This record gives sequence, structure tokens and C-alpha cells, in this order.
Amino acid sequence: MFEALALTLALAQGSPQPVPTPQNLRVISLRAPAAQLRVQVAATEPQRERGLMGVRKLAPHTGMLFVFDADAPIEFWMKDTLIPLDMVFMGRNGIVRTVFSNVPVVATDTSDDRIPRRDGVAKYVLELPAGEAARDGLSGGVTIPHLP
Repeated sequence: MFEALALTLALAQGSPQPVPTPQNLRVISLRAPAAQLRVQVAATEPQRERGLMGVRKLAPHTGMLFVFDADAPIEFWMKDTLIPLDMVFMGRNGIVRTVFSNVPVVATDTSDDRIPRRDGVAKYVLELPAGEAARDGLSGGVTIPHLP
């Protein structure tokens, strides 16, 4: 309620929409073919919805792992995301199905219907800094073991 009121006031005053601050989530290590990754785990709907919004920089080999209830069709977009990312879609067995490389940032004033989407079937989606997936050896058919 308060956030909605603050947003309404900011828009009424001509201010750009506020961008959420980064989340403080549980961090786990994952083994990619060419690197050890340290990623935050977004396992609930509010955590997944917020994702990496407001993050201004990611160190090499870091990112966020989105964990879904089922291996099913999902869609991601870059709303209020301030850095370009790689998105790695994986099945419940940890096998990489699709890698979307260097997904660009969109202007914060872009209307929701014009924000590009990336979609696929996945139980897990790993977001890393743009270019990181290739450097870490992540491509279709590769397995990331021991996913939560």
C-alpha cells in the first residue's frame, strides 16, 4: 500500500518510477564447466518477480538462480533491470536448454508492452552478467549439478 502511494506521488510529480533496491537472498555455489558460480536463490514468487531489479553491477561468476515449482513454460523480461544479462534456461535435471546472451537493458520509461521478452521451458533460470555464460562454459546440453 505504501509503495503504491509513493509510486503514485512520484509519477504525479513527474519523477521516474522508483527502481527497487537489490535483494539480500541465500547464496549458493554452483559448478559450471569453467567456473565456480556464487548465486543468490530466488525461490518465491515475490523474490522471482523482483529478481535483479536495481542491481547496478555483478561481479564475475555471480548472479541469481530463479527456482520454479515445475518444469514449465516461463517468460522473462528486463523491466527495471539496469545491467545487460545472460539468461540460462535449465530443466529439472540441470541440463541447459537455452542461453540468451547479452539481453540488453531497456530504458526505464519503456512501456511494459514494448519490453522484449525471453521465454522457454525451464525449472531453473540462471541470470549472469552479459557474456558470463560463454566464459563459464554454459551452452545447450551442459549440465549444472546439484541444483536446489
